[in-house]
Parts: sequence; C-alpha cells; structure tokens
Amino acid sequence: MYIDFDNVVISRYDNLHGDGAWRKDEARHHRPDPTSADPVDVKLAQAEVDLGAIIDYAASFGVVAMTRAYADWSVPANAAYKKALVDRAVDLVQLFAAAGTKNGADIRLAVDAVEDLSNHRDITHVTLVAGDSDYVPLAQRCKRLGRFVVGIGVAGSTSRALVNACDEFQSYEALPGLSPQRVQPPAEAAEKATATTRKSSAKKAAAKKTTTPEPVEPVAPVEAAEPVEQTDATALLVRAARVGLQKSDDEWVHSSSVKSQMQRMAPEFKEKALGYPSFRAFVESRADILETKQLENGQLLVRLK
Repeated sequence: MYIDFDNVVISRYDNLHGDGAWRKDEARHHRPDPTSADPVDVKLAQAEVDLGAIIDYAASFGVVAMTRAYADWSVPANAAYKKALVDRAVDLVQLFAAAGTKNGADIRLAVDAVEDLSNHRDITHVTLVAGDSDYVPLAQRCKRLGRFVVGIGVAGSTSRALVNACDEFQSYEALPGLSPQRVQPPAEAAEKATATTRKSSAKKAAAKKTTTPEPVEPVAPVEAAEPVEQTDATALLVRAARVGLQKSDDEWVHSSSVKSQMQRMAPEFKEKALGYPSFRAFVESRADILETKQLENGQLLVRLK
C-alpha cells in the first residue's frame, strides 16, 4: 500500500471546509486539537483521517506486506499522525519540498512501487491511497505487470481518470468502520465550562448557608466494567464484520472469513486468550451485536444486527 499522505490530508480538509481552505487557513502549520481555541486546530481535528479504516480495508484483500506513506513529516499537520502511523508499522518516507509546497510524492511513490513489484514477484495487489491523475500511468503499469490495483481517495477530490484506471476503487467516506467524530467547537466548550463553574459555585454557596446536613441517598451498586481486552475484541469483531459484509453479495459472511480479517487487522488476536474454546463460542457470546446462522455443512454465517 502506498499513501500520498499530503494528498489525502489536504483533500479531506478541503472536502469538509471548502475548496482551497487548506491553503487559505495555512493549516499545514497547525496541529489537530479539538480543545484548542484556534479555529484551524479544531477544523483539522474535524477533518482527521482515520488511518485504521484505510489499513483495515487494504487488509481485506490479503496480508499487507508493506505500507509506505509519503509526506514532509516536519510539517506540524503531518507530524501529528506520526505515532499512529508508526504503531501500524507504516514506513514513513520523508519528502522535503524542493520548490514551494510541492514535495514530489507522486514521482517518488511511483518509482518505489515499480521497483517493489520488480523485486517482489509474490505481491498480488497494489493499493494506491491518492487522488491525483498523475497516478494513472502507475495504475496502468501495475495492471500490465499482472497486479490487481485498488484505489482509495477522498470524494470530490479524486480524478475520474484514476478511478477508471483502478480494478477497484473505494471512496474514503464509504470505508467500512469509518465513524466520524464530533468535535466540540471552542466557543461551545468554553460556554459549557463556564456553566459548569457557575453551577459548582452555586452549590458551594448553598452548602455554606445550610447548617443541617442533607440526607444521603443510597447508592446503587455499580456493575463491574467489562475488561479492556474484551471490549477491544468486540470492537475488532465489528470492524472486521463490516469489511467482510461490504464485500459480500448478501448480508451474511462466513465466520472463518471474519476471523481471518480480524487476525490481519490485529495479529495478536486469539479467542482462547479471552477465555473462549473456539471462535464460534467467541462469536456467539456477542449475540447482542451479531446474528448467526448455521449451514447444513456446519459452517457458521454471521451478520451485524
């Protein structure tokens, strides 16, 4: 998988906040921060790219052998993603701008891709996360070399020629498991904080005037929280099921396919480590989110409720 990171981040920002907003706001000099009073920081947080959804979708085609992201990582807006990328074992390729803001990612990416395909004959798929028409020749060359080309790009910013040059194309906004998060505007956050402070002050003032202690209401017993490992496993199951169901011809998918997808997304997943004797038992324990159906041959199908 090859990611033109600047292209994706800028396209996502402009798609949400208007054409040319990235350049107008000089967003490259800011870092996404929903708690900041700077409106550009908040807008960057609103346009945050979900790297997990992109990588998980690529993993639905098989084991991801290599992933490279191309950008100028000295730019604050890009540097904010470095930890998330490194945690997903993404190779960060540094591209300093030789002239203006153009970093030449398309040429470097294309050269690396062709070289990789020449050196690694076992690679069957190539995923291009980009939107420029400059990548059309690369997509065509990959297809001539016998590889299946998958494209991922931001809606409204992706060249129609690139879409047609790929064997399969997916809009970023339509990626399974993508959940847009609502970022609280600074004004709203400040107003909420002020209201909380006033309410707290009023309670303290009332407490000072009161001489008789108020009766204490009985506290209901608190249920034990689910272990983090179980919660993470449930979230992983849902994400893998969404990826599988999007590729399914109907609303059901084989549980074995879901497990394979989960292990590609999180190699450390083991149902036995969570206390389940089999993957079927693990799936059936999540009956509140999944429905199951057994075929005559004993295979288990699942779907999200």
